[in-house]
Amino acid sequence: MKEIIAVVRMNMMNRTKTALTEAGVDAFFANEAQGRGQGFANLMLLEGAERGYEEAVEHLGGKGKLYPKRILTVVVPEDEVDGIVETIIETNKTGKPGDGKIWVVPVKDAVRVRTGESGIKSIS
Repeated sequence: MKEIIAVVRMNMMNRTKTALTEAGVDAFFANEAQGRGQGFANLMLLEGAERGYEEAVEHLGGKGKLYPKRILTVVVPEDEVDGIVETIIETNKTGKPGDGKIWVVPVKDAVRVRTGESGIKSIS
């Protein structure tokens, strides 16, 4: 089993949810988060600063600004990882900074609390 953790834009959440469901993933978690990547700059702010808008210049000066994101977590059998990762990429890729990040982490075990089932049975 593997855990797939994906950070995506807030406005891409519904598309991502639909794409995961169509890919056969019905169970996952989504949490609101704030964060930033290395060197991320909002393109609209850059354009505003170039045009001389003081508000845009002020926002660019704030190095610690955090941006709203969603964190998706799903645990899947190992043979499904590549397809799910590709689905997330295809759904969220715009080619611009801030598209997101995906981590794939091994899962030693999982237990369904209601039934006590463990391993792959607990996630299917």
